[in-house]
Amino acid sequence: MLSVEDAKALDVARMTDLFKAHLNPGQLHFMKLLGFHKVKIERAEGMYYIDQNGRKILDFFGGFGSLAFGHNHPRILEARRRFQEEKRHEIAIAFMSQYASALAHNIAACSPGDLDMVFLGSSGSEAMEAAIKVAERAAGPKRPKVVYAENSFHGKTKGVLSITDGQLYRGEFRLVDNTVRVPFGDIEAIERAFRADPEIGVIVLETVQGGGGIIQAQTEFWQKLRRLCDQYGVLWVADEVQCGLGRTGRFYAFEHHGVVPDVTALAKSLGGGKTAMAAMIARREVYMKAYGTPKTAMIHAAATFGGIGEACITSIEALNVLYDEGLIDNAADTGDYLIERLQAIARKHPSIVKEVRGKGFMVGLEFHDFSQTLPMVLRPVVAMLDEKLKGSLSGFIGALLLRDYGVLVAFTEYNRNVIRLEPPLICERQHVDQFCDALDGLLSRGIVGIVKDFVKSQVS
Repeated sequence: MLSVEDAKALDVARMTDLFKAHLNPGQLHFMKLLGFHKVKIERAEGMYYIDQNGRKILDFFGGFGSLAFGHNHPRILEARRRFQEEKRHEIAIAFMSQYASALAHNIAACSPGDLDMVFLGSSGSEAMEAAIKVAERAAGPKRPKVVYAENSFHGKTKGVLSITDGQLYRGEFRLVDNTVRVPFGDIEAIERAFRADPEIGVIVLETVQGGGGIIQAQTEFWQKLRRLCDQYGVLWVADEVQCGLGRTGRFYAFEHHGVVPDVTALAKSLGGGKTAMAAMIARREVYMKAYGTPKTAMIHAAATFGGIGEACITSIEALNVLYDEGLIDNAADTGDYLIERLQAIARKHPSIVKEVRGKGFMVGLEFHDFSQTLPMVLRPVVAMLDEKLKGSLSGFIGALLLRDYGVLVAFTEYNRNVIRLEPPLICERQHVDQFCDALDGLLSRGIVGIVKDFVKSQVS
């Protein structure tokens, strides 16, 4: 058995051997393409990782939105230290938990309207499973069908996998069949579905599609959706696992549109970057229909680790930090600055950058298909390969940003031409400038230079 100190001391070669032997050999292939396999993270603080060579890596990936407070926020560390020193209880399933109760109160206080009944879990998938189940039970057995959107991502457990629109993740699993698929943001398609099928009782949508490439719908869509749900008696579940907790400049992304869903879910940054924490939040009326009697109360009660002590106090402190440090306002203001700088870069490099979109610190940077970045004479020939080459340019740029500039970015599941930017909400203008200067410098090499430098990185 390896000890904790043994694990800390592993070098990159030994880490690679163990990863290949016991974790995910296929994933290692992609890490090698991007050059990520050469990095061992020794520690992390604030906006930065620090690798085995002492190099600081600016984190504009943010763990797919899991690091709103940056790495190792001192207040969150201190809360966890006190909890441990006082030998507070972690698991006390037979009793009420003061920590789970306080966290549920705080989440309800942060939530608009009558979203005030909370289920605590450990992951976004678990929170979304809870959300679908409470909505389906409240809708009733005569209305079991669930509407979901094209290019959606709601999780990988089998229930929410049935409403996750990705063949890669769906594989050949046998999924539930009480689902109806519609285009994202198409209110007419949704109304047709509601009108045609009285068995539809629930609609589930990400407020901002993350895996789809940072895709938003207009305020008019969300307001019409709320009216349609009320008209047809359909319950609306808003997936805020990635876009919630202040990431877009409001606590929930749906608050930008002046509407409130019937059920929503949070995860990722709810754990303060130090623990796995997730929550489903439902309107009291919906929750009570599903689980409101002693006979039904235990149908979906907390799991063993749902609401354990240190996880709860971590989230309690994180929510207080969110407001005490003005991080939601910072996401709005500094996020605007990030988008402005990226739009200027897009204007400077129009043959490479297709579009900048997003809100706050949830931003997508989409590149053109490979053929469109080349001289006109070459485009018709290369265009036949565009589908196979999708994602290659974003991969080249992501790899070179890390290698040459010490900047880490993320990618998206469905539109592989998109780089996803979800920096911590503590991000300042100086960090935006560092990232944008790096990106501008890289794009200034031109498409030929970028490809050449990437190829060199693969053989060096």
